[in-house]
Amino acid sequence: MLTLFSSFGQTFFIGLSGNDLRNAFGLSGGELGGLYMVATLASAATLPWLGRTLDLMPGWKVARFSMPALAIACVLIVIAPNVVVLTLSIYLLRLFGQGMMTEIAFTEVGRWFVANRGRAMALITQGQQVGSAVLPAAVVVIAQLSGDWRTGWIVGAAAVVFIGLPAIVTLMRVERVPQSHEAKAAGQRTARDWTRGEVVRDPVLYVLLAGTLAPAFIGTVIFFHQGYLVELRGYDPLVFAAAYPVMSVTTIVFGLLCGYLIDRFGSLRLLPFSLIPLAVASAGVALITPVWGVYAFMLLLGISNGFTFTLLGALWPEVYGLANLGGIRAITVSAMVLATAIGPGITGALIDVGITLPTQMLWLAGWCLVASLLLAFAAGQVQRREARAAYRAAGSR
Repeated sequence: MLTLFSSFGQTFFIGLSGNDLRNAFGLSGGELGGLYMVATLASAATLPWLGRTLDLMPGWKVARFSMPALAIACVLIVIAPNVVVLTLSIYLLRLFGQGMMTEIAFTEVGRWFVANRGRAMALITQGQQVGSAVLPAAVVVIAQLSGDWRTGWIVGAAAVVFIGLPAIVTLMRVERVPQSHEAKAAGQRTARDWTRGEVVRDPVLYVLLAGTLAPAFIGTVIFFHQGYLVELRGYDPLVFAAAYPVMSVTTIVFGLLCGYLIDRFGSLRLLPFSLIPLAVASAGVALITPVWGVYAFMLLLGISNGFTFTLLGALWPEVYGLANLGGIRAITVSAMVLATAIGPGITGALIDVGITLPTQMLWLAGWCLVASLLLAFAAGQVQRREARAAYRAAGSR
C-alpha cells in the first residue's frame, strides 16, 4: 500500500497533468521541465535528512506524518495561484510521494527479510505497478466526467487521508519478527554494517549509482514528456494511458522472476544484466514510429522495471548492511530523485533548442550499455571485498 500511494508523487501521475499545468500557468515544455527539476532537486536535497527518521523511530510513525503531507501536496497543486506555489506543491509531492513512501516500504522490508528478501521486494513493488496500471486511465475518465483536471488530485488527496493512512498505520503497528530461517540467513547476502560516512566515501557507491540511476532517469523522461511525444507522432491521447497496464503486468511478472533469482543467486550477480531491456526499450522509442511502438516500449520498460525495482530493493543490504539502512537508502533514493529531477529539465531544454526526444533516446540507449559494464565492475569489487572480509574474519577465529 505504501508503494501504491507513492503513485501520487511519481512522474507518471504528475505527467498526466503536464499539458494542463502548462496551459494554466503559460509555461513551455522546457520551462515546466525546469520548474519540475528545481522542485525535485530540492526534494533530493531534503530526503537524506528526512529519511534518517527511519533509523530513529518505527516506520508506522514516519508514515503517520508523511501521508498527511502528501495529501496536502495533492490539494496544493490544485489551488496553486502562481508558479512559486506550484513549485512548492511539486516539491512536496516528490518528497513525500516518490521519496518517503518508497523509502519507508523498502527500508522496513529490507530489515524484515534476509533469506527471502528478493521475493519480498518483488511483492511490494507491485503496489506501484497497480497504481501505474489503474490510475492513468482513472484520472483521464475522472477529468472527462468532471470537465476539470483538478478533480483527480482532490480524489487522490481524499484517498490518501481516508483510505491509505488508517490502513497503513494499522498494518505497520504490528512489527514483523524474523523467523528462524530468516535469522540463520542473516550472515548471508548481508554485508557488514557500514556507517553513512563510510558509504559516502566509498567509490563503489558512485559507480553503482552511475548504472542504477538510468531506469529512474529514462522512465521519468518518457512519462514527463508523454504529451510531447503524443503530439509529435499524432497519437491518440489515450494511447499512453492504455499502455500503462502492459508495463505494469510485465513489471509484476518479471519482478517476481527477479525476486526468485535474487534469492537463489544474490542481487550482485544479476546486476550487470539489468539494463539490457532498458537499452532496447530506449532504442525502440527512437526508431519505432507506429502506435504499436508505444506498447513495445512499455513491454520492454516493464521487463526492465521488474528487474531494477526488485534488485535495488535487495542490493543495498548486500553492499552496506542493515544497521543504518534507513539513512543509507535515503542517500540512494535521494540520488534517484535527483536523476528524475534533471531528466525532464535537460531533455526539455534540448527539445526547446530543436533536439527531438527520439534522438535523445538513442543517446540514452548508449548510456545503458556503458552503465552495464560499470555495474559489472562494481559488482565484482563488492564481491571481492566481502570475500576478503570473510577471509580475515575466519583467520581471526
